Amino acid sequence: MIAVHDLPALRALARRLKVPEVELRRVEKRLFKHRMPVDEVLAALPPATRTVWRNEVDWAPLELVSRQDSAVDGASKLAFQARDGAVIESVLLRFHTGRSSVCVSTQVGCAADCAFCATGRLGLKRNLTTAEILDQVLQAARLFHAEGRTLRNLVFMGMGEPLHNEVAVRDAVEALRDPERFNFTERHIVVSTVGVPAAMVRFAERFPGVNLALSLHSARDEVRRRLVPTTKRHSLTELRAAAAAVTARQRRPLMIEYLLFDGVTDTAADLAALQAFVAGIPVHLNLIPFNPVAGTEPLGLRGTPPERREAFGAALKRAGLKVTLRRSLGADIDGACGQLARRVGPAAPDND
Repeated sequence: MIAVHDLPALRALARRLKVPEVELRRVEKRLFKHRMPVDEVLAALPPATRTVWRNEVDWAPLELVSRQDSAVDGASKLAFQARDGAVIESVLLRFHTGRSSVCVSTQVGCAADCAFCATGRLGLKRNLTTAEILDQVLQAARLFHAEGRTLRNLVFMGMGEPLHNEVAVRDAVEALRDPERFNFTERHIVVSTVGVPAAMVRFAERFPGVNLALSLHSARDEVRRRLVPTTKRHSLTELRAAAAAVTARQRRPLMIEYLLFDGVTDTAADLAALQAFVAGIPVHLNLIPFNPVAGTEPLGLRGTPPERREAFGAALKRAGLKVTLRRSLGADIDGACGQLARRVGPAAPDND
């Protein structure tokens, strides 16, 4: 079958069925830009060809099997099942400013095995295909559209390490920024990585307008090795060189994600090490609270208390750095940073 997100293949099908170009463009617009349901997309085609299109195109690589809505903030966690039975999770984020975002997954599980992350505890099962990555965005956009909202921001911060699935993520980003397909603004796309230096530089060269975010979490080798085991392959020295190369190509600050753990990443030594790591590199530091994850209790990881988190941020600001203290959404539904673990929750109630 033809993947719904494979534009060249869709156009080849249209030529075979002798669909007029004006009608094909109407289909593409309804599908990619207006994110309409399949029946409404098919309605733009000549009646005689609709059955063929329905049968030869894989309109939904993922099936939405459950949805959980936060009782305390504007987050919704979606569980999708792929054709092979694999389950992944995406998160819809609604901010009080009216901004709407989706947190996208790129793998089933993850090989990075970060100590604080539920996804890493699953291990890596497989990479997602480009179509599976894009289908999360398409289905999220449709859900937002039904609420009268517009999906504006895409963050590749769900399950998996995006740069361990480099080719599929690259092709997905190409489709998302393509004016003839999704037409998202590049600066509204963020791809997060725990740090794969060579892939970071390749990504910045190909997509200088797309935001990269480095999940650093510690600028001390011994601490980062404990939190992010991939550091054993990529040292902080190598990572810092990659960060400098990325900013040289993108000509704007690199986002750095930094989790604050009580007594682990929030000490005076951590503050000094972080300042040394970013010295001379334009960065925007995002300080993130730790979201508890089942099974990490023996590791002794606890979030830094709010007042000390603010003091840590204030010290960085006094040093002339751009800092934002982030607030996580979806913690009550295990949908916040580090909590995604392909758990299928109860389906959302029928409100009809």
